[in-house]
Amino acid sequence: MGLNDTAWQSLFDKYHIPDAIAAQGRFTISAARIKEFREPRLMTKFDHKVNLPEIFAENHLTILPITRGDYVISTFQAYEEFPQTQKEPQRISIPPHLQTLSPKFLVSEAIALNCANACGILGDFLEEEQLVPTVSGRMSSGSFAFYINTERGRQMLEVSSSQIEIDAAYEGTGCLALFEAKRDLSDDFLVRQIYYPMRAWCERITKPVKPVFLVFSNGIFHLCQYEFQDVMHYNSLSLVKQKSYAIATEITLRDIEDLLKTTKPQPEPSVSFPQANSMARIINLMELLFEKPMTRQEITTQYAFDDRQTNYYTDAGRYLDMMEKGTEQGTITFRLSDLGRHIMELGYRERQLAVITQILKHRAFRQTLKVCLQCGEMPDARTVVGIMKESNLYQVKSDSTFFRRSSTIVGWMRWILSIVQT
Repeated sequence: MGLNDTAWQSLFDKYHIPDAIAAQGRFTISAARIKEFREPRLMTKFDHKVNLPEIFAENHLTILPITRGDYVISTFQAYEEFPQTQKEPQRISIPPHLQTLSPKFLVSEAIALNCANACGILGDFLEEEQLVPTVSGRMSSGSFAFYINTERGRQMLEVSSSQIEIDAAYEGTGCLALFEAKRDLSDDFLVRQIYYPMRAWCERITKPVKPVFLVFSNGIFHLCQYEFQDVMHYNSLSLVKQKSYAIATEITLRDIEDLLKTTKPQPEPSVSFPQANSMARIINLMELLFEKPMTRQEITTQYAFDDRQTNYYTDAGRYLDMMEKGTEQGTITFRLSDLGRHIMELGYRERQLAVITQILKHRAFRQTLKVCLQCGEMPDARTVVGIMKESNLYQVKSDSTFFRRSSTIVGWMRWILSIVQT
Protein backbone atom coordinates (compact mmCIF):
# COMPACT_ATOMS: atom_id res chain seq x y z
CA MET A 1 0.00 0.00 0.00
CA GLY A 2 1.42 3.39 -1.03
CA LEU A 3 1.70 6.54 1.07
CA ASN A 4 -1.40 8.08 -0.53
CA ASP A 5 -3.37 4.90 0.14
CA THR A 6 -2.41 4.90 3.82
CA ALA A 7 -3.09 8.62 4.28
CA TRP A 8 -6.49 8.50 2.58
CA GLN A 9 -7.51 5.44 4.59
CA SER A 10 -6.74 7.42 7.75
CA LEU A 11 -8.75 10.41 6.49
CA PHE A 12 -11.71 8.21 5.57
CA ASP A 13 -11.65 6.66 9.04
CA LYS A 14 -11.24 9.94 10.94
CA TYR A 15 -13.94 11.89 9.12
CA HIS A 16 -16.32 9.00 8.33
CA ILE A 17 -16.22 9.97 4.66
CA PRO A 18 -18.13 6.91 3.31
CA ASP A 19 -21.03 7.59 5.68
CA ALA A 20 -21.20 11.24 4.63
CA ILE A 21 -21.20 10.32 0.94
CA ALA A 22 -23.90 7.70 1.51
CA ALA A 23 -26.08 10.27 3.28
CA GLN A 24 -25.39 13.42 1.25
CA GLY A 25 -23.93 12.18 -2.03
CA ARG A 26 -20.63 13.99 -1.51
CA PHE A 27 -18.05 15.04 1.06
CA THR A 28 -16.21 18.36 1.10
CA ILE A 29 -12.73 18.33 2.61
CA SER A 30 -10.24 21.14 3.11
CA ALA A 31 -6.57 21.14 2.24
CA ALA A 32 -5.87 21.77 5.93
CA ARG A 33 -7.53 18.49 6.90
CA ILE A 34 -5.73 16.59 4.15
CA LYS A 35 -2.43 18.05 5.33
CA GLU A 36 -2.91 16.39 8.73
CA PHE A 37 -1.72 13.21 7.04
CA ARG A 38 0.14 14.24 3.86
CA GLU A 39 0.84 17.18 1.55
CA PRO A 40 -2.41 18.00 -0.36
CA ARG A 41 -0.68 18.42 -3.73
CA LEU A 42 0.47 14.79 -3.48
CA MET A 43 -2.89 13.59 -2.21
CA THR A 44 -5.17 15.13 -4.84
CA LYS A 45 -3.37 14.82 -8.20
CA PHE A 46 -4.73 11.81 -10.04
CA ASP A 47 -4.39 12.47 -13.77
CA HIS A 48 -5.51 8.95 -14.68
CA LYS A 49 -8.05 6.60 -13.12
CA VAL A 50 -5.35 4.02 -12.38
CA ASN A 51 -3.61 6.59 -10.13
CA LEU A 52 -6.54 6.78 -7.69
CA PRO A 53 -5.90 5.51 -4.15
CA GLU A 54 -7.22 2.03 -3.40
CA ILE A 55 -10.06 3.26 -1.21
CA PHE A 56 -11.25 5.58 -4.00
CA ALA A 57 -11.11 2.85 -6.63
CA GLU A 58 -12.92 0.35 -4.39
CA ASN A 59 -15.78 2.80 -3.78
CA HIS A 60 -15.88 4.32 -7.31
CA LEU A 61 -14.88 7.73 -5.95
CA THR A 62 -12.97 10.64 -7.42
CA ILE A 63 -12.00 14.08 -6.13
CA LEU A 64 -12.34 17.54 -7.68
CA PRO A 65 -11.17 20.97 -6.47
CA ILE A 66 -13.78 23.73 -5.99
CA THR A 67 -11.61 26.48 -4.43
CA ARG A 68 -7.90 26.95 -3.80
CA GLY A 69 -8.27 25.05 -0.55
CA ASP A 70 -11.36 22.83 -0.80
CA TYR A 71 -12.15 19.58 -2.59
CA VAL A 72 -15.27 17.48 -3.12
CA ILE A 73 -15.29 13.67 -3.08
CA SER A 74 -18.11 11.73 -4.74
CA THR A 75 -18.81 9.05 -7.34
CA PHE A 76 -18.06 11.57 -10.08
CA GLN A 77 -17.61 10.34 -13.63
CA ALA A 78 -14.47 12.43 -13.91
CA TYR A 79 -12.37 10.56 -16.49
CA GLU A 80 -12.62 9.95 -20.22
CA GLU A 81 -10.88 7.28 -22.29
CA PHE A 82 -8.61 8.39 -25.11
CA PRO A 83 -9.84 7.27 -28.52
CA GLN A 84 -7.80 4.74 -30.44
CA THR A 85 -5.73 6.23 -33.26
CA GLN A 86 -7.36 5.17 -36.52
CA LYS A 87 -5.15 6.61 -39.27
CA GLU A 88 -1.47 6.54 -40.15
CA PRO A 89 0.40 9.58 -38.80
CA GLN A 90 1.12 12.45 -41.15
CA ARG A 91 4.89 12.71 -41.67
CA ILE A 92 6.51 16.00 -40.73
CA SER A 93 10.07 17.29 -40.39
CA ILE A 94 11.77 19.47 -37.80
CA PRO A 95 13.25 22.56 -39.48
CA PRO A 96 16.95 21.63 -39.88
CA HIS A 97 18.25 24.94 -38.48
CA LEU A 98 16.57 24.31 -35.08
CA GLN A 99 19.31 22.38 -33.28
CA THR A 100 17.61 22.60 -29.89
CA LEU A 101 14.72 20.41 -31.09
CA SER A 102 16.78 17.23 -31.44
CA PRO A 103 15.30 14.17 -29.65
CA LYS A 104 17.49 14.35 -26.55
CA PHE A 105 16.30 17.89 -25.84
CA LEU A 106 12.55 17.17 -26.20
CA VAL A 107 12.20 16.38 -22.50
CA SER A 108 9.20 18.44 -21.40
CA GLU A 109 5.64 19.20 -22.41
CA ALA A 110 6.55 22.84 -23.06
CA ILE A 111 9.37 21.93 -25.47
CA ALA A 112 7.14 19.39 -27.22
CA LEU A 113 4.54 22.14 -27.76
CA ASN A 114 7.21 24.48 -29.13
CA CYS A 115 8.36 21.72 -31.47
CA ALA A 116 4.80 21.05 -32.65
CA ASN A 117 4.36 24.74 -33.39
CA ALA A 118 7.73 25.03 -35.18
CA CYS A 119 6.88 22.03 -37.38
CA GLY A 120 3.54 23.52 -38.42
CA ILE A 121 1.53 20.86 -36.62
CA LEU A 122 -0.61 23.24 -34.57
CA GLY A 123 -1.51 25.44 -37.53
CA ASP A 124 -2.41 22.41 -39.65
CA PHE A 125 -4.49 20.79 -36.91
CA LEU A 126 -6.37 23.96 -35.96
CA GLU A 127 -6.61 25.14 -39.58
CA GLU A 128 -5.21 28.54 -38.59
CA GLU A 129 -2.52 30.29 -40.64
CA GLN A 130 -1.32 32.63 -37.90
CA LEU A 131 -1.14 31.35 -34.34
CA VAL A 132 0.28 33.36 -31.48
CA PRO A 133 1.22 31.83 -28.09
CA THR A 134 -0.65 33.76 -25.39
CA VAL A 135 -1.69 32.76 -21.87
CA SER A 136 -0.07 29.86 -20.01
CA GLY A 137 0.85 28.70 -16.54
CA ARG A 138 -1.10 28.79 -13.30
CA MET A 139 -4.02 31.13 -12.84
CA SER A 140 -7.41 31.45 -11.17
CA SER A 141 -10.44 29.70 -12.60
CA GLY A 142 -12.79 32.52 -11.72
CA SER A 143 -16.28 31.49 -10.61
CA PHE A 144 -18.66 29.16 -12.42
CA ALA A 145 -21.11 26.33 -11.71
CA PHE A 146 -21.50 23.07 -13.58
CA TYR A 147 -23.26 19.71 -13.55
CA ILE A 148 -21.40 16.41 -13.37
CA ASN A 149 -22.67 12.82 -13.53
CA THR A 150 -22.42 10.56 -10.48
CA GLU A 151 -23.72 7.10 -9.69
CA ARG A 152 -26.74 8.76 -8.07
CA GLY A 153 -27.49 11.18 -10.91
CA ARG A 154 -26.26 14.65 -11.78
CA GLN A 155 -24.83 16.95 -9.14
CA MET A 156 -24.12 20.66 -9.36
CA LEU A 157 -20.77 21.98 -8.18
CA GLU A 158 -19.76 25.60 -7.75
CA VAL A 159 -16.15 26.55 -8.40
CA SER A 160 -14.65 29.75 -7.03
CA SER A 161 -11.05 30.79 -7.65
CA SER A 162 -9.75 27.25 -7.96
CA GLN A 163 -6.23 27.03 -9.37
CA ILE A 164 -5.97 25.96 -13.00
CA GLU A 165 -2.90 25.38 -15.15
CA ILE A 166 -2.70 25.82 -18.91
CA ASP A 167 0.29 24.21 -20.63
CA ALA A 168 -0.08 26.53 -23.63
CA ALA A 169 -2.66 28.64 -25.41
CA TYR A 170 -2.45 29.60 -29.07
CA GLU A 171 -4.75 32.23 -30.45
CA GLY A 172 -5.59 32.69 -34.12
CA THR A 173 -8.09 34.78 -36.00
CA GLY A 174 -10.87 32.25 -35.44
CA CYS A 175 -10.28 30.67 -32.03
CA LEU A 176 -8.31 30.30 -28.82
CA ALA A 177 -6.90 26.79 -28.43
CA LEU A 178 -6.06 25.67 -24.90
CA PHE A 179 -3.55 22.82 -24.78
CA GLU A 180 -3.10 20.13 -22.18
CA ALA A 181 0.16 18.37 -23.04
CA LYS A 182 1.43 15.02 -21.77
CA ARG A 183 4.52 12.93 -22.35
CA ASP A 184 3.11 9.71 -20.92
CA LEU A 185 0.99 7.43 -23.08
CA SER A 186 -2.14 6.46 -21.20
CA ASP A 187 -5.63 5.06 -21.64
CA ASP A 188 -7.62 7.92 -20.14
CA PHE A 189 -7.44 11.49 -18.86
CA LEU A 190 -9.02 13.69 -16.20
CA VAL A 191 -11.64 15.82 -17.95
CA ARG A 192 -11.15 18.61 -15.39
CA GLN A 193 -7.78 19.38 -16.99
CA ILE A 194 -9.53 20.74 -20.07
CA TYR A 195 -12.96 21.61 -18.63
CA TYR A 196 -11.93 24.12 -15.95
CA PRO A 197 -9.64 26.13 -18.29
CA MET A 198 -12.32 26.09 -20.99
CA ARG A 199 -14.93 27.46 -18.58
CA ALA A 200 -12.53 30.09 -17.28
CA TRP A 201 -11.74 31.47 -20.74
CA CYS A 202 -15.25 31.16 -22.17
CA GLU A 203 -16.22 33.78 -19.59
CA ARG A 204 -13.40 36.14 -20.62
CA ILE A 205 -13.34 36.23 -24.45
CA THR A 206 -15.84 36.10 -27.31
CA LYS A 207 -13.92 33.75 -29.63
CA PRO A 208 -14.61 30.01 -29.59
CA VAL A 209 -12.40 28.19 -27.08
CA LYS A 210 -11.06 24.84 -28.29
CA PRO A 211 -9.66 22.39 -25.71
CA VAL A 212 -6.92 20.23 -27.23
CA PHE A 213 -5.00 17.32 -25.74
CA LEU A 214 -1.49 16.78 -27.11
CA VAL A 215 0.45 13.64 -26.22
CA PHE A 216 4.06 13.43 -27.41
CA SER A 217 6.31 10.37 -27.35
CA ASN A 218 9.13 9.00 -29.51
CA GLY A 219 8.72 11.55 -32.26
CA ILE A 220 4.94 11.17 -32.58
CA PHE A 221 2.42 13.89 -31.71
CA HIS A 222 -1.14 12.72 -30.96
CA LEU A 223 -3.73 15.52 -30.93
CA CYS A 224 -7.38 15.34 -29.89
CA GLN A 225 -9.71 18.34 -30.02
CA TYR A 226 -12.81 18.24 -27.84
CA GLU A 227 -15.90 20.35 -27.37
CA PHE A 228 -18.48 20.46 -24.60
CA GLN A 229 -21.90 20.37 -26.23
CA ASP A 230 -23.38 21.88 -23.07
CA VAL A 231 -20.79 24.12 -21.41
CA MET A 232 -22.62 23.69 -18.10
CA HIS A 233 -22.24 19.91 -18.23
CA TYR A 234 -18.82 18.39 -17.42
CA ASN A 235 -19.72 15.08 -19.10
CA SER A 236 -21.00 16.55 -22.37
CA LEU A 237 -17.60 16.46 -24.08
CA SER A 238 -17.29 14.94 -27.53
CA LEU A 239 -14.31 14.34 -29.78
CA VAL A 240 -14.30 16.83 -32.65
CA LYS A 241 -11.03 15.95 -34.36
CA GLN A 242 -8.14 13.53 -33.95
CA LYS A 243 -4.87 13.39 -35.83
CA SER A 244 -1.31 12.16 -35.37
CA TYR A 245 1.94 13.53 -36.76
CA ALA A 246 5.24 11.65 -36.86
CA ILE A 247 8.71 13.07 -37.37
CA ALA A 248 9.88 11.41 -40.58
CA THR A 249 12.53 8.69 -40.19
CA GLU A 250 12.63 7.31 -43.76
CA ILE A 251 12.85 3.72 -42.47
CA THR A 252 12.13 1.24 -45.26
CA LEU A 253 11.36 -2.45 -45.41
CA ARG A 254 14.88 -2.95 -46.76
CA ASP A 255 16.26 -1.50 -43.51
CA ILE A 256 14.30 -4.08 -41.52
CA GLU A 257 15.40 -6.93 -43.80
CA ASP A 258 19.02 -5.80 -43.44
CA LEU A 259 18.71 -5.89 -39.64
CA LEU A 260 17.36 -9.44 -39.83
CA LYS A 261 20.49 -10.42 -41.77
CA THR A 262 23.08 -8.55 -39.71
CA THR A 263 21.80 -8.77 -36.11
CA LYS A 264 23.56 -11.50 -34.17
CA PRO A 265 21.29 -13.63 -31.96
CA GLN A 266 22.07 -13.84 -28.26
CA PRO A 267 21.12 -16.38 -25.56
CA GLU A 268 17.90 -15.73 -23.69
CA PRO A 269 18.52 -13.70 -20.50
CA SER A 270 17.46 -14.80 -17.01
CA VAL A 271 14.62 -12.27 -17.10
CA SER A 272 10.93 -13.00 -17.44
CA PHE A 273 9.85 -13.19 -21.06
CA PRO A 274 7.96 -9.93 -21.69
CA GLN A 275 4.24 -9.51 -21.13
CA ALA A 276 4.14 -5.92 -22.36
CA ASN A 277 2.36 -5.61 -25.69
CA SER A 278 3.05 -1.94 -26.41
CA MET A 279 6.57 -1.15 -27.58
CA ALA A 280 5.49 2.50 -27.79
CA ARG A 281 4.93 2.51 -24.03
CA ILE A 282 8.29 0.82 -23.36
CA ILE A 283 10.05 3.57 -25.30
CA ASN A 284 7.86 6.16 -23.57
CA LEU A 285 8.99 4.81 -20.19
CA MET A 286 12.60 5.00 -21.40
CA GLU A 287 12.04 8.68 -22.21
CA LEU A 288 10.97 9.30 -18.62
CA LEU A 289 13.92 7.30 -17.22
CA PHE A 290 16.25 9.27 -19.50
CA GLU A 291 15.61 12.26 -17.23
CA LYS A 292 16.19 10.43 -13.94
CA PRO A 293 16.00 6.99 -12.29
CA MET A 294 12.60 6.19 -10.80
CA THR A 295 11.43 3.88 -8.04
CA ARG A 296 8.77 1.29 -8.73
CA GLN A 297 6.30 3.41 -6.77
CA GLU A 298 7.18 6.56 -8.74
CA ILE A 299 6.63 4.78 -12.04
CA THR A 300 3.30 3.43 -10.84
CA THR A 301 2.17 6.79 -9.43
CA GLN A 302 3.47 9.18 -12.09
CA TYR A 303 2.91 6.99 -15.11
CA ALA A 304 -0.47 5.56 -16.08
CA PHE A 305 0.37 2.07 -14.74
CA ASP A 306 -0.84 -0.16 -11.98
CA ASP A 307 1.67 -2.23 -9.97
CA ARG A 308 1.44 -5.22 -12.31
CA GLN A 309 2.02 -3.12 -15.44
CA THR A 310 5.04 -1.47 -13.83
CA ASN A 311 6.58 -4.91 -13.31
CA TYR A 312 5.72 -6.06 -16.85
CA TYR A 313 7.13 -3.00 -18.61
CA THR A 314 10.30 -2.67 -16.54
CA ASP A 315 10.93 -6.39 -17.05
CA ALA A 316 10.52 -5.84 -20.82
CA GLY A 317 13.09 -3.04 -20.72
CA ARG A 318 15.49 -5.28 -18.81
CA TYR A 319 14.88 -8.16 -21.21
CA LEU A 320 16.06 -5.90 -24.04
CA ASP A 321 19.12 -4.72 -22.05
CA MET A 322 17.82 -1.15 -22.12
CA MET A 323 16.85 -0.80 -18.44
CA GLU A 324 18.45 -1.87 -15.17
CA LYS A 325 17.00 -2.70 -11.79
CA GLY A 326 18.79 -1.83 -8.56
CA THR A 327 18.24 -1.01 -4.91
CA GLU A 328 18.94 2.35 -3.30
CA GLN A 329 18.47 2.65 0.47
CA GLY A 330 16.27 -0.44 0.44
CA THR A 331 14.04 0.84 -2.38
CA ILE A 332 13.81 -0.85 -5.79
CA THR A 333 14.88 1.63 -8.47
CA PHE A 334 14.95 1.49 -12.28
CA ARG A 335 17.30 3.36 -14.58
CA LEU A 336 18.42 3.20 -18.18
CA SER A 337 21.37 0.95 -18.89
CA ASP A 338 24.36 2.48 -20.65
CA LEU A 339 22.98 1.01 -23.88
CA GLY A 340 19.51 2.39 -23.15
CA ARG A 341 20.90 5.87 -22.52
CA HIS A 342 22.94 5.68 -25.72
CA ILE A 343 19.83 4.69 -27.69
CA MET A 344 17.81 7.59 -26.30
CA GLU A 345 20.50 10.06 -27.35
CA LEU A 346 20.23 8.99 -31.00
CA GLY A 347 18.16 10.68 -33.71
CA TYR A 348 14.70 9.24 -34.28
CA ARG A 349 15.68 7.06 -37.26
CA GLU A 350 18.71 5.62 -35.47
CA ARG A 351 16.73 5.16 -32.25
CA GLN A 352 14.05 3.01 -33.89
CA LEU A 353 16.64 0.88 -35.70
CA ALA A 354 18.60 0.40 -32.45
CA VAL A 355 15.48 -0.75 -30.59
CA ILE A 356 14.59 -3.14 -33.41
CA THR A 357 18.12 -4.53 -33.24
CA GLN A 358 17.65 -5.31 -29.54
CA ILE A 359 14.37 -7.07 -30.31
CA LEU A 360 15.84 -9.16 -33.14
CA LYS A 361 18.63 -10.46 -30.93
CA HIS A 362 15.97 -12.81 -29.50
CA ARG A 363 15.08 -15.85 -31.56
CA ALA A 364 11.32 -15.86 -30.90
CA PHE A 365 11.01 -12.34 -32.29
CA ARG A 366 13.35 -12.68 -35.26
CA GLN A 367 11.76 -15.96 -36.41
CA THR A 368 8.27 -14.50 -36.10
CA LEU A 369 9.30 -11.47 -38.16
CA LYS A 370 10.79 -13.74 -40.82
CA VAL A 371 7.53 -15.68 -41.08
CA CYS A 372 5.59 -12.43 -41.19
CA LEU A 373 7.67 -11.02 -44.04
CA GLN A 374 7.63 -14.30 -45.98
CA CYS A 375 3.86 -14.74 -45.72
CA GLY A 376 2.91 -11.07 -45.99
CA GLU A 377 0.74 -11.25 -42.88
CA MET A 378 1.01 -11.71 -39.13
CA PRO A 379 1.18 -15.42 -38.15
CA ASP A 380 -1.57 -16.73 -35.88
CA ALA A 381 -1.03 -17.31 -32.15
CA ARG A 382 -0.49 -21.05 -32.58
CA THR A 383 2.36 -20.46 -35.04
CA VAL A 384 3.95 -17.88 -32.75
CA VAL A 385 3.70 -20.25 -29.77
CA GLY A 386 5.38 -22.96 -31.82
CA ILE A 387 8.31 -20.61 -32.47
CA MET A 388 8.43 -19.65 -28.79
CA LYS A 389 8.62 -23.29 -27.68
CA GLU A 390 11.73 -23.73 -29.82
CA SER A 391 13.42 -20.62 -28.40
CA ASN A 392 14.48 -21.76 -24.91
CA LEU A 393 12.55 -19.03 -23.10
CA TYR A 394 13.28 -18.36 -19.43
CA GLN A 395 10.72 -19.94 -17.08
CA VAL A 396 7.88 -20.14 -19.60
CA LYS A 397 6.39 -23.61 -19.27
CA SER A 398 2.59 -23.84 -19.44
CA ASP A 399 0.63 -23.51 -22.67
CA SER A 400 -1.51 -20.75 -21.16
CA THR A 401 1.62 -18.69 -20.40
CA PHE A 402 2.98 -19.26 -23.91
CA PHE A 403 -0.27 -18.04 -25.45
CA ARG A 404 -0.47 -14.99 -23.13
CA ARG A 405 3.10 -13.97 -23.87
CA SER A 406 2.67 -14.52 -27.63
CA SER A 407 0.62 -11.29 -27.71
CA THR A 408 3.83 -9.41 -26.84
CA ILE A 409 5.56 -10.81 -29.91
CA VAL A 410 2.63 -9.85 -32.12
CA GLY A 411 2.48 -6.38 -30.55
CA TRP A 412 6.18 -5.72 -31.10
CA MET A 413 6.02 -7.02 -34.68
CA ARG A 414 3.13 -4.66 -35.41
CA TRP A 415 5.18 -1.79 -33.99
CA ILE A 416 8.16 -2.65 -36.21
CA LEU A 417 5.96 -2.76 -39.30
CA SER A 418 4.17 0.46 -38.33
CA ILE A 419 7.33 2.55 -38.53
CA VAL A 420 8.15 1.41 -42.06
CA GLN A 421 7.47 4.26 -44.45
CA THR A 422 6.13 3.22 -47.82
